[in-house]
Amino acid sequence: MPKIQTFKANQDKTPIPKPEKPVQPNVVTVQDGILKKYADCDGIGVRVVHPTNPKAPSKNMSLVMFYVPPHAELKPNSHYVEECYTILRGQGTMTLAGKKVKVQAGMFVHLPPWCEHGVKNTGSEMLEIMICTAPPNP
Repeated sequence: MPKIQTFKANQDKTPIPKPEKPVQPNVVTVQDGILKKYADCDGIGVRVVHPTNPKAPSKNMSLVMFYVPPHAELKPNSHYVEECYTILRGQGTMTLAGKKVKVQAGMFVHLPPWCEHGVKNTGSEMLEIMICTAPPNP
């Protein structure tokens, strides 16, 4: 088991100054998100936290729920943003830098900028993926 490290917040060296008044959070659900259809894919993305969502307008990152029906596929592509895929439900195959990798609920996939990636639902239930992106995709 890895050694547990103590978290140390870096409050005195932040690139964004702390405001004088408390900052209010945005508490939302998937239903509050903005629907996004991906080209050539039957999957639907929901921009839950994103600059385009007035209910949770982020600046530096985004959180998208991606729903891929059985046998649907998002063809491999790459882009300059960094992403983390969290497989919440279902199973599939991801194409990662030209290699096929089986994924299932409970797995995390970190995608550095320009890493080729695509996903196909190989199961019989909806493949649900939470995608965190920094900076947000346009």
